[in-house]
Amino acid sequence: MTEPAPEQPQQSPPLTDSTAHLLARITDQLGAQLSLVSRNGTRRPMHRTRHPDRPTEGGAASARPPAAPALVAVAHGSRDPQALRTVEALLDRVRELRPALDVRLGHIELNAPLLPDTLDGLRGAEAVLVPLLLGRGHHVKRDLPAATAAAPGVRTRIAAPLGPHPLLVEALYGRLVEAGWDPADRDGRHAGVVLAAAGSRDPDSAQDTRRTARLLSMSLGVPVVPAYASAATPTVPAALRALAARGRHRTFVASYFTAPGRFASACADAAPHRAAAPLGAHPAMARLVLHRYDQARTSPGGVRPARPDARALAAHLAA
Repeated sequence: MTEPAPEQPQQSPPLTDSTAHLLARITDQLGAQLSLVSRNGTRRPMHRTRHPDRPTEGGAASARPPAAPALVAVAHGSRDPQALRTVEALLDRVRELRPALDVRLGHIELNAPLLPDTLDGLRGAEAVLVPLLLGRGHHVKRDLPAATAAAPGVRTRIAAPLGPHPLLVEALYGRLVEAGWDPADRDGRHAGVVLAAAGSRDPDSAQDTRRTARLLSMSLGVPVVPAYASAATPTVPAALRALAARGRHRTFVASYFTAPGRFASACADAAPHRAAAPLGAHPAMARLVLHRYDQARTSPGGVRPARPDARALAAHLAA
């Protein structure tokens, strides 16, 4: 008898191209799902899973928009511990309004971080310096350009100072109301306000303060007299006496300071029961910081402060 031939093992039919493509897709999907599972069997949080840029139809990775320049807020600095806390609270508001923006702080003096140190941490990057100062003066004209010249590794632009601007008037008005100002005093014969500023020997700084006083007067409907803590006249007590001589005995002091400090305290002491707080972290201040930043980014060849007039203020108040 002849032995039966041994059975040949059955061979699987060859894979077609479509079948192989399907299996490859299934394998890729399983791999992607497994990447979301940690070794202990728990699912990884989705926000921690990073995916590489997927290629476009042409094979190139999708391009990301260039990062916006960092916003470097430049504060003066003060020995008053409340000053730093106030500026940090203001910048927290700025970050809330624009979460993706890199917002940093640098001081001209007295507080850390100093501006040169902040710029040193931005080597190879781009930054817009926004002075938390309320007018043109020595710091804006001399100190900030000198700081940027000493940091050649950073591409910088310097924004205009915060004032004058209708948003400052909004913040000043809000602080006065907090101090007890009654809007019913508008057009009253007995009310008046002193706008207390730091003071400067630079005539442009005094001009900016006078312009803000005019804008605030339009908003309040009463006389607003600019006065200074140093380097210029009149002083706050002298301005209060001048208003009283005109029959304006219901007077308030508007604090034209970004943060607390020695000058702000001295001005407030002249009218202890009717002195407004510094501008600080008022919401209008945060919007103004971002406005100056955006201005500097879009203005070719440098930035010059705008000159708000009656129409600008009226449009702002009506908005």
